Amino acid sequence: MEFKRFFLKVSSFTVGTLISRITGLLREMVFAYLFGASYATDCFNVAFRVPNLLRDMFSESALSAAFVPTFCEKMKKEEKKNMSPSLSLFASNVLNFLILIVGSITLLLIIFSFYVVKIISFGFSQNPTKFTLTLSLTKIMLPFLFFISLASWAMGILIAYGYFFVSAVSSAIFNIFSILIPIFTYTIFLKLNYEPILSMAYGVLFGSIFQFFFLLIFLKKLGYKYYFYLSLKDEALRRVFKLYLPVIFGLAAYQINFFVNTTLITFLEEKSITYLNYAYRVMHLPAGLFGVAVGSVSLQEFSLSEREELKDNIFLPIKINILLLLPATLIFIILSLPITRILYERGRFSFTDSYYTAIALSLYSFLIFPSSLVRVFASLFYSLKDTKTPALIGFLSVFLNILLNLILMRKIGFRAFPISASIAAIFQTSLLYSLLKKRVGIKIINNETKEFFKKTLYFLIVFSLALYFLYKIFN
Repeated sequence: MEFKRFFLKVSSFTVGTLISRITGLLREMVFAYLFGASYATDCFNVAFRVPNLLRDMFSESALSAAFVPTFCEKMKKEEKKNMSPSLSLFASNVLNFLILIVGSITLLLIIFSFYVVKIISFGFSQNPTKFTLTLSLTKIMLPFLFFISLASWAMGILIAYGYFFVSAVSSAIFNIFSILIPIFTYTIFLKLNYEPILSMAYGVLFGSIFQFFFLLIFLKKLGYKYYFYLSLKDEALRRVFKLYLPVIFGLAAYQINFFVNTTLITFLEEKSITYLNYAYRVMHLPAGLFGVAVGSVSLQEFSLSEREELKDNIFLPIKINILLLLPATLIFIILSLPITRILYERGRFSFTDSYYTAIALSLYSFLIFPSSLVRVFASLFYSLKDTKTPALIGFLSVFLNILLNLILMRKIGFRAFPISASIAAIFQTSLLYSLLKKRVGIKIINNETKEFFKKTLYFLIVFSLALYFLYKIFN
C-alpha cells in the first residue's frame, strides 16, 4: 500500500467529511439557538434515536461490511473503470432487496410507533406531554431510515470506485436541509400553535431524501443502469447476505446497548440526554473527520489487496490515526469548556449547560482513538470475508458497556455513559488486535515502528503542556 495514494484517498474523504461535519455543527448550533436545552430537545433526541439506531443496523455499517468487499471482488474480475451491465444488475438486485426489507420495517415501525416510543422512552411515560411529543417526532422521522439506507447503498458503490469525496460530502446535503427547514418554518409552527421542534423533524426527513438523489447523480455518471431484478439465485447476493447476517448480530447488540442506555438516561436528571448529545456531536467531529475516512479507505484498500499484502498494509492507517486523532483527543480533554462555550453558549443555552456539556465532552474524548482503531481492524476482518469475529467482539464490548453503566450511573450520573463507552472501546480494540495478530501475523510494535512511537510520545507530552498553558493564559 503506497503512502501517497492512501493519504490522497484519506484526504479526499476527509475534505468531504469536513464539509459535512461543519454543516453538522452548524445544524447543532442552530438547534441549540432555536430550542436550547429543554424537555422538547430531550423528546427530539430520544425520538431521533429510534430511526438512527436502526440506520446502523440496516444501512451504513452493515451494508458496507457485506456489500463493499463483495462488490470490490466483482470489480477486480471486470477490470473496467465504469459499471458494466453485470455490475449494474448485481447492484440493482441488492437495491431492490433493500427497498423491500427496509421499506417493510419502516412501515411496521410507523404502524406500531406508539409501542416503540413506549419502550424507548419508558421514563417519559409518566409525563403525557413529553410522551406525546416524542411520539409525533418519531412518526415524522421514521421514513428517514428508508431513504438513508438507499443513500448508504449508493455510497458503498461510490466508495468501491474511489469516489471518496462525493460519498463523504453527501451528508452535507442532509445537514443543509436540516438547517434551512427549521429556520424558515419555526415561526410558522408557532403561529399554527404546533410545537416548533417539529420543524427540525421535517428537516431530518427531507434531508435524507435529497441526500439519496444527490448520490444518484454520480452513480449515473459511472454508467449505472437500474434493473427491476429480484433474485436470490445470484451467488454474489447470497454472499452479501452471508456476510450481512453476522454483522446484524453484532449491530443488534449495539442497538440493545443504545436502547438500554437511552432508557437508563431517561431516569437521570433533566437535560442529561441533551448534555450527552451535544458533547457526542462535538467529539464525533475528529472521529468522523479522520477515523471514518481512514476506516472507509482501509476497507476499499484491504478488499482490493491480496491476502499476503494485508500484513504490511495494516500499519499505515494506524499511523495516520495516531498522528491525527491523539492530538485531537488532548485538545478536547484540556479545552473542553471553551470549545463548548464557543459552539453552543448563545440563545437559551446557558453557562451551566456549557459546563456540564464540557464535562461530557472531556470524558467522551477518550473514545476517539480506540473507536478509530476498531474501524481499521474490523475492515481488515471484512476484507477477509469474516464478519463473525468483529460481531462477536462487538457483542462482548456492548455487554461490558451496559454493565459499567449500571454500576456507575447511580454514583456519577450522566458521566457514567462516556466513561463506560471509552472503556468498552479500549477492550474491543485490544481483543481485535490480539486475534488479528494470530490470524494474519500483524505486529504493530517492531524495530521499524519503535522510533515512530517514541517520537510521537515526546510530541504528545509537549503538545499537552502547550495546550494547558494556552488554556491558563486565555482562561
